Amino acid sequence: MQVKYIIGLLFWLGAGMMVNAQTGKKSIAYYGSEQNDLYVLLKEEGYPLKQYKTPGAAIRAAPAGSGVLITAVHYPEMDPENRISEALLHTAASRGLRLYVEYPAAYPGLDIPSKPLETHLERGVVTTDLFGSAAPRMALLGIQNCHVLPVTVKDPLIVLAKVVGVDKAELGLDSTLTYPLLFRKNGVLIGTTAFSNFKTGRYGPELPVRSVLSYIVSQLTGASAAVKQWKPDVRPMFGRTGQLPANALRNSIQKGVEWYANGRFYIHPVWKKEWEKYGSDGLKPVGPPVSQDQPNGDGSLGILEGHTSTIYYDGSQQYRYWMRADVQGEAGMALAAAGRLLRNTDYKNRAVNIINYLFKTSNLRAGPKSDPQSPAYGLIGWATTNAGTFYGDDNSRAILGALGAAAYLKTGQWNKELAAAILANFRTTGRQGFRGERLEEADIIKNGWRYYYNRDLEHPSPHFESWMWALYLWLYHKTGYQPLLERTKKAIAITMKDYPDQWKWGSSLQTQRARMILPLAWLVRVEDTPEHRQWLDEMIRELLKYQDSCGIIREELGKGKGMFKELKTNNDYGSDEGSLITKNGQQIGCMLYTNNFALFSLHEAALATGNRDYLQATRKLSDFLTRIQVQSSKHKDLDGAWFRAFDYGKWEYWASNSDAGWGAWCTLTGWIQSWIVTTQTQIVQNQSYWDLTKNTSIGAPAQKLIHQMLDTAKP
Repeated sequence: MQVKYIIGLLFWLGAGMMVNAQTGKKSIAYYGSEQNDLYVLLKEEGYPLKQYKTPGAAIRAAPAGSGVLITAVHYPEMDPENRISEALLHTAASRGLRLYVEYPAAYPGLDIPSKPLETHLERGVVTTDLFGSAAPRMALLGIQNCHVLPVTVKDPLIVLAKVVGVDKAELGLDSTLTYPLLFRKNGVLIGTTAFSNFKTGRYGPELPVRSVLSYIVSQLTGASAAVKQWKPDVRPMFGRTGQLPANALRNSIQKGVEWYANGRFYIHPVWKKEWEKYGSDGLKPVGPPVSQDQPNGDGSLGILEGHTSTIYYDGSQQYRYWMRADVQGEAGMALAAAGRLLRNTDYKNRAVNIINYLFKTSNLRAGPKSDPQSPAYGLIGWATTNAGTFYGDDNSRAILGALGAAAYLKTGQWNKELAAAILANFRTTGRQGFRGERLEEADIIKNGWRYYYNRDLEHPSPHFESWMWALYLWLYHKTGYQPLLERTKKAIAITMKDYPDQWKWGSSLQTQRARMILPLAWLVRVEDTPEHRQWLDEMIRELLKYQDSCGIIREELGKGKGMFKELKTNNDYGSDEGSLITKNGQQIGCMLYTNNFALFSLHEAALATGNRDYLQATRKLSDFLTRIQVQSSKHKDLDGAWFRAFDYGKWEYWASNSDAGWGAWCTLTGWIQSWIVTTQTQIVQNQSYWDLTKNTSIGAPAQKLIHQMLDTAKP
C-alpha cells in the first residue's frame, strides 16, 4: 500500500514537472471566469492553467509548491463561493502553495463587509519598493471605478486614495483616507479589488500596471515574471512613429463625424424622456451611456454634449446629457464640412436640423432673446437648462459653428439670427473691448444694454474674450461698421501689453495662447500692418515653444494662481475645474482647450500670412491628432472620438483627472470633435474658414440690424 502511494505521488509530481518542461512555465490552479483578463493574458503567454469550480477545489487539487490564482468572478459583485477558511489556508501552507486571492467574500482575520465601497476619483498608490522602477513608491495606478473591500491591515503594498498628482502622489498620503488594495496575510497575497480586471476596466498607465501584474504572477510561480503588453480595448489609431497611410487624414474625418452616430448622441423621440431624466439637471446632467440598441435621431431634437471622464468598472463611460448651444453650432459645422467633403447628404441634413434646433425650436434663443425690443435680443443661452446665462466664449463658438455650417451648406437662412447674435454680444461689450466672463439675462434686462456698452472693463483672458473679437473683425469685414474694429483693436492691444503676467489663465497658459491666435490672424486679414504681424508672430512662437516633434503642443501652467482652485491638499483633488498637469514639463497635451483650438487657429494664421513655419506646425499637429484618435471595436461609442488628455511620453490617454467637470477622458461633440474634424477637412481642401465664409450674404441683414440695435450707441 505504501509503495503504491509513493508511486502515485511520484506520478502526480512528475506530471506537473512534465508540463513545466514542455512550456518552461509553472502550472497554476485557477478559479475564475475564462473571460478574466489575467487568465486570458496568461494563457496567451503560455502558462498552463487548470480551471476549478471553487477556490477550495483549486487549493486541494494544486500540485505541491505550485501557484493558485483565485480571481473575482462577479466583480464588482461579491462572490459567495470565494470564501477562504482556516482549513483551506492550512492545506495550502502544508503543501507549500503560493496563493493570490482576489476580492474574497471571507478570509480569516479580515473583517470584510457584505458590500464593497465604490469609488471614482481615488487611484491606487504604491507603498513599497517591490515592483521595480516602473512602479516606484508613491506611483499611481488608474483603477477605474474601483470597488474595494475596506479592511484594516498593516504594511499594504498598494493602497487606494484620493491624491494630487499625475504619475505619483505628489503630496504623499497626508489628509486623505486610504484603503489597502494589495497586501500579504498568512503568507498569502491578497487583493481587495479586481487587479485581474485591468483590460476590461481600462487600468493605466500601462507600465506600472504591468509591473504589479508581473509581481502577482511571480508570486504565483515562484520565478521572475514579466507580463507582456496587451492590446487595450480603447487605444490610439496609430503609433508615435511610422508613416501614416495616404488616406489616414480622410479616414480620420470620416470616423470623426461618424462618431456622432456611434455614440447615439442625436436625441431620438423614442428615448427623449430618458434624456429629460438626466439632462434636466442644470448642475449635474450625467447618466449611463445611451444603449447601442437605441435609434439615432435626425438632429431636430439636438445633439448631446458627449462623455464625462468617469470610466466604469466595465470600461464603459458616463454620458453628459447637457444640451448646450455651443455644441449645437459646432457639431452642425463639423457635419456640414464632412457632408460636403464626403458628399454625404445625411450629414448635411442633420446639420440643418441641429442649427434649426439652436435658433428656432429650442429655448436657447427664445423669450427676451427673440424680442427685438429686449436688451437681451440676439443673445444665445448657454444651455437649455441655463438659457438665461451668456458666456461670450460659448456664444462665439456657437456663432462660428453656425456660420461655418451655413457656408458649407451654401445657405443664408440663418443670416438674421447670426448677425443679431454677434451684435448682441458687441453691444454688451465695454469701451475697452472686454465683455467679462459671463452675463445674466435678468441683469441685462434690468440694466439695459447701454450699461455694458459704456462701462470700463479690462479682462485679459483670451479664452473668454478673444474668439468674440474674431467675430467682430469678421463682421467688420462684411459691413465696414467701424466700432467693431476700433473696440477690438483696443482690447487686443491691452491684452498683448498685459502678456503674460496679467493674463487670467485657467487650466493652462497654453490655452490662452492658442485662443489668442485667431483674432490676431484675422486682424492681419482686415488691417495688415507690421505691428499686427508682429503680435501674431509673437503669440505663435510662444505657443510653438512647447510643440513636440510628434506634433502635440504641451500644456504649461502660468505664474501664480490660476482661475481655478489650487490643489494644496489631497482633499482638493476633484473639487474644481483644473489642469491636466501638476507642474510644467509633464508630457501631456489637452485636446479640449489647447490643441483643438490651436489646430484651427494655426491653419487660419498660415493661410492668412503664407508663413511656412505656421503651415509646418499645423501639419505636424494635424498628423498627431490623426494618430491619437480613438479606436475601439468593443466600445463603439468611443470609436472615432478624441479624449481631452494624451500623454505623448507614454503614448497613452493619461493625465491628472482632477477636473471636476471635464477630466482627462471626457469627450465633447462640440469643443473637441467639431474643431478637429472641421479643420482637418479644411486642411484636406487647403481652405481657410475666412475664405470659406467670405461670400456670405450676411452683410445686408447685418447693416439693418446695426441700425436697429446700435444706432443710439455712443462710440
